[in-house]
Amino acid sequence: MSTSWTAPVRLAVGRPTQAVVRSRAASRNVLWVVLIITRTLSFPADRFLRPSRGLYRKCRRQSVGLTYPSRTGKDQGMNGPDWQIGRIFGIPIKVHVSWFLIFGFVTWSLATGYLPDMLPGLSGGRYWLMAGVATLLLFGSVLLHELGHSLVARRYRIPISQITLFVFGGIAQMHREPPGPRAEFLIAIAGPIVSFVLGGLLLGMAATAHVGQGLVALGILLGSVNLQLGLFNLIPGFPLDGGRVLRAGLWAWSGDFNRATRQAALAGQGFGIALAGVGAVVMVGAGTGAIAGSLAANGGWIVLIGAFLFTAARASRRQTAIRAALATVTVEEVMVRNVATLHPNLTVEEAVAQYFLPQGYGGYPVWEDRGPVGMVTVQAVQALPQSLWPQRRVGDIAEPWSEDMEISPQTPVLTALDRMFSTGRSRLAVMQDGLLMGLVTRSGISRFLQLRGLPR
Repeated sequence: MSTSWTAPVRLAVGRPTQAVVRSRAASRNVLWVVLIITRTLSFPADRFLRPSRGLYRKCRRQSVGLTYPSRTGKDQGMNGPDWQIGRIFGIPIKVHVSWFLIFGFVTWSLATGYLPDMLPGLSGGRYWLMAGVATLLLFGSVLLHELGHSLVARRYRIPISQITLFVFGGIAQMHREPPGPRAEFLIAIAGPIVSFVLGGLLLGMAATAHVGQGLVALGILLGSVNLQLGLFNLIPGFPLDGGRVLRAGLWAWSGDFNRATRQAALAGQGFGIALAGVGAVVMVGAGTGAIAGSLAANGGWIVLIGAFLFTAARASRRQTAIRAALATVTVEEVMVRNVATLHPNLTVEEAVAQYFLPQGYGGYPVWEDRGPVGMVTVQAVQALPQSLWPQRRVGDIAEPWSEDMEISPQTPVLTALDRMFSTGRSRLAVMQDGLLMGLVTRSGISRFLQLRGLPR
């Protein structure tokens, strides 16, 4: 592979051929794919308030003979599995299944466009191998960008549950919002600074280092992508990093976190609409011949980026409205009372027939005379083959009881939501003086908001 990266770079002289134009357009599209990489450092409210009716319906269907694949692991708000590939500074690094889609697309774009244009005369297999390595390095840059956010957040004692690479790049999942505008600013600006430093170093090395021209081409690609990633993320629209910088300024000026978030998210929606409009104009111009036809794909990517930014900003405004609506609400106001408890010796079949199906709840505390034993959920029932329901006991599939399953009735409901997010649970037991008072659930909070005409 070393000889591949040291192959000479072709210097185009005169008018480029149509093949060269197409390959350069493909390489530009690679950059637009990477520019879609946007993240929200805080968790989406939808992750908290997703009702359990779908899981209940699955359990009901399974009870009459239909089977469903079991889901393992904690729900992190994205459909599909993910895999942990390691830890950096103690932070779990995961790859979501959707990441392989964008990995394949970027690799294809490099192998069929950028690399043949810059390094002609190599075999197809060598182009693909080099493209795979380059794509891994591109996403390594994304990972470093996220680590910049995460390490600064940890200096403010904000736990980072994980960094996940997925189809839209990467997301560093924080357990809570920054404590003040200064922390918000420093956390937000850390990612672009990492990208700018990487971009400058790579472009500087490509311009001055005495290495093979293949490595120069790689340095130019990685350096330019990092600079564009940093610039794009500084667009002052939430939830981009620039929008978070804007929120930090508005927060410091007004002293109102929720108001600052709404204003920054509104700016994000505006920039999303503007980007989509620019992309549409580019596509129309390319279609009518007013501009080069090869720019049509770039216009499509700009529209996609604008739509993604608009949607993310709108979700952020919705999340802010939810948190503002729940700011003074306690667990006692939203909890489900008179909750049934299941004995650990009850068979799973009996639990489904007597509790899960008739009552429709997504989980129950498992209790015996000496106290709580665990929590059994629809997901645990789904994971067990139906043929084993008559033999297996509820205590066998229940999650063992732990202190983080308990919460007091006077606790703010936002604290309960944060606990659910950090532990991956959908319900907590409301306890007072060793007695079970009820359950607080994501779906119960959603109903509370719905009944009061508030956003869910």
